[in-house]
Amino acid sequence: MLRSIKALYRDKLGASDGEIGHVNDFYFDDQNWAVRYLVADTGDWLPGRQVLLSPHAFGSSFHESAKSLLVNLTRKQIEGSPSIDLHKPLSRQYEEEYYRYYGWPYYWRGEGLWGMSGFPILELPPNHVPATAAAGGLQPKRPDSHLRSTRSVTGYHLQAGDGIAGHVCDFMMDAKNWAIAQLIVKTGHRFSGKEVQMPVANVERISYEESTVFVRLTLKEVEQSFAHFETAALPAV
Repeated sequence: MLRSIKALYRDKLGASDGEIGHVNDFYFDDQNWAVRYLVADTGDWLPGRQVLLSPHAFGSSFHESAKSLLVNLTRKQIEGSPSIDLHKPLSRQYEEEYYRYYGWPYYWRGEGLWGMSGFPILELPPNHVPATAAAGGLQPKRPDSHLRSTRSVTGYHLQAGDGIAGHVCDFMMDAKNWAIAQLIVKTGHRFSGKEVQMPVANVERISYEESTVFVRLTLKEVEQSFAHFETAALPAV
């Protein structure tokens, strides 16, 4: 099942021992389109703070079209997780600290979308620490991560080979592997244009300086993409 990122914003979040806030944003890897983190707004529980939740923390509840998402963590675990400044790019050094804290396998070590696997590994107990993490001295493949906010990229122009085709208005994410499969693009006028689905395989690059997504398509090819009718969920393709 594909789930709309926009439809998930403000959904409630619950830990194993109580509510922890609501969904505020998602960070995705602009190299392979995997959603690496959900950004939780902790509201009155931890005022003025937002925390990152890895897909490793979610169970089967994420596959369901419910308005409340549950994580396999306690409020104390989440409260003690490394603090993050969302106004700065997320560094690989922070990610290493974050993954060591929870004892989760590093997604950048291996050829799969999630390291050694194509899916987030959810069966590990929260307090398990892999031997490689405890030993330290890890050498990541890339010095820095390529994580971008879905909220920030929403509204970016879509640049076809022969002109601006519209703007990004949503992302469709696979609920099993947390990979963005499609962009929802509003073509034509911002208010009266139609929405179409466009596979991310057509994206050539994203320019954050120009607030533009460049695609390997013509204006006509974008216009002829599948019309988008459902915003909550679509069958996997």
